[in-house]
Amino acid sequence: MSCFKHEEAFRVEVVFAAVLIPLSLIVADTPVELILLLGSVLLVLIVELLNSAVEAVVDRVGEEHHELSGRAKDQGSAAVMLSLGLVLITWLVIGFG
Repeated sequence: MSCFKHEEAFRVEVVFAAVLIPLSLIVADTPVELILLLGSVLLVLIVELLNSAVEAVVDRVGEEHHELSGRAKDQGSAAVMLSLGLVLITWLVIGFG
């Protein structure tokens, strides 16, 4: 997988997923909780893949700085941060709720 080879953030998120996915089987009390825990973790990986794709396309189009290129990269990074926040909230609510 190209993203795993070239993107350090994706590798870190895969390590976290490798820990959280088995842990979700222990933490979840109901099938709905399990789906929410697993879904939130998998969403981070999906969003990171999309963010990496956007960054690769922007870099391929041109190395010169352009406002729209910067905004596209920033918005992709913001989407990753929001998905990480969702993981945190989901795990806190289900784990301690």
